[in-house]
This record gives sequence, C-alpha cells and structure tokens, in this order.
Amino acid sequence: MKAIVVTEEAAGAAGMTLTERPDPVAAGNDVLVEVHASGFTPGELTWSGTWTDRLGRDRTPSIPGHEVAGVVSGLGYGTRGLTVGQRVFGLADWTRDGTLAEYVAVEARNLAPLPGDVDFTVGASLPISGLTAWQGLFVHGRFQAGQSILVHGAAGGVGSMVVQLAREAGAYIIGTGRADDRGAAQGFGAQEFVDLDRDRLEDVGEVDFVFDVIGGDIGGRSAGLVRAGGTLVTIAGPPDKKPVDGLAVDFVVEADRAQLSEVVKRVRDGRLRTNIGSVVSLDEAVAALNPSERSKGKTIIRVRS
Repeated sequence: MKAIVVTEEAAGAAGMTLTERPDPVAAGNDVLVEVHASGFTPGELTWSGTWTDRLGRDRTPSIPGHEVAGVVSGLGYGTRGLTVGQRVFGLADWTRDGTLAEYVAVEARNLAPLPGDVDFTVGASLPISGLTAWQGLFVHGRFQAGQSILVHGAAGGVGSMVVQLAREAGAYIIGTGRADDRGAAQGFGAQEFVDLDRDRLEDVGEVDFVFDVIGGDIGGRSAGLVRAGGTLVTIAGPPDKKPVDGLAVDFVVEADRAQLSEVVKRVRDGRLRTNIGSVVSLDEAVAALNPSERSKGKTIIRVRS
C-alpha cells in the first residue's frame, strides 16, 4: 500500500516521505480500515508513541496520522460491534502505525459508525478536535450551562469546537488568537475576542472557565483569571501555575465511541461546523503538511476519491 512515513524526529514534517509499505494485519479485536480520509496533527511528531511502541522499542519508519474515516474491510479475531463494509471514523492508536496510508489496523472500540450523509473528509476532521473539546469541557472540566469561558486558539481546530459546544451550552465566550483570527472566532460563536499580540489578556477580568491549548506564559497568566471555584483545563501539559482557588486539569484525549457519536450527531443537525482549511490527495500530502505560510483550518488528506 501507499503510505507516508517518518524516520527521524528532528526532521519534523519535512522528514515525511511517500513510499510503499506492507498492508497492515488486523490483530484480535482490531478492524482493518480502508482509509478514505485522514487527519494529521503536527504535534504528534513530538510524541513518544510516534517513535516507539508500548514497550518503548523503536518502531521507525513510522506511519503518522491518528484521525481516520473509511470503510471496514476486515475483522480481527474476536472483533465485535462493527461489520465489514461499514463506514466508520475515529482514532488510531498512539503507539501503532497511523492513518496516512491506504489501510490501517485500529482497535474496534476506537471507532464509531460514520453516517452515510457525512463526507469522509468531515469524518476525518472530527476525532481529535471534537473529542478534545468534548472531554475537556464536559468530562474533565464539568462545564456548566451559562458559565463564562476563555477559549485560547478559538479559531483553531480544537478551539473552534470548544467555542461551538460552549455556545450550545449557553456560555459567554471570550476567544483569543491573532488579529486575523477575529472573524473566524466570532463566526464560531465567541462574543468577545482578544488579540494576544496586541491586547492585554488581564483586561478580560475573571471567568468561570479557561480552556487552554497554548500553555507557557499564556497558560500561566490565564490561571490568574479563573474566579474562585472555577476551572482551568489545558492540553498543553501540566500547568506551571494553577488557579488560587480553583481546579486545574491537564489531559490527553482518548477515543470514545459514544462521544464520537455525540459529536457527529451535532455536525449532522448543524449545531457543529468543522474547521477544514484544505483537502489534498495522499500524493500531495507531504507538501501540504509543510506549508510555506500559516494555514487556516485543518488539512485533510483524501486517500481515496
């Protein structure tokens, strides 16, 4: 099969190459997915699971990509809950070869049915962003209807999902980003916008909830904005500073079939919009994942037309 591989962490996305790889084999409780579309997160090239297996052994050359939408083409021993020919979407395992390929083997529990009226490119854009937003808000953060929330990166893949889900819950939303993100962030539902290059973050005042995707200095300063009893949720690693009288949570997204179904249901009925910037073929993927300038929205690789 055709696949994109990486062999050296230091090279980053520039070290990707398109090559031929053996077809994967579905182990017990796996499904073999014929990939139609795949998502890629540049940060995964810094994750240990991209370079080693669960026992810490080198597994390069590795196939990156963890978001997938496609069709089940085979079942491993004992696999239940999905059938051959079924449309699915979800997350590939962190420590196994990924989805920038024509086929991928995935644990069945990591996948959910993809409705026939949802395009594969849309399905591939949802798993990491949608699940991260859902879990950060409702599982780890226990977000309550009507709270005020500061969402960093409000025009990005995760941030735009957070904004939309919080808007559905009746939140007052303050989004952040660069100046040219203002229109997109407000289009997704932010009532206010903070330009992190020009505006003073502390002028936001106190909020009930902060959803941080940046970390560092911005994350630390944001902790001081959380009012008593509020919550800071971050995906940027353990925060250096925590709210004085509040909860701080950092987490890594996990696959969840029920939550994937909740996310795609909202896409179908118009409550949730994806944030796709461009769709390219597998042959074009290496160049597209090494953009010469800042890209808007998520790049999706359409593996099959």
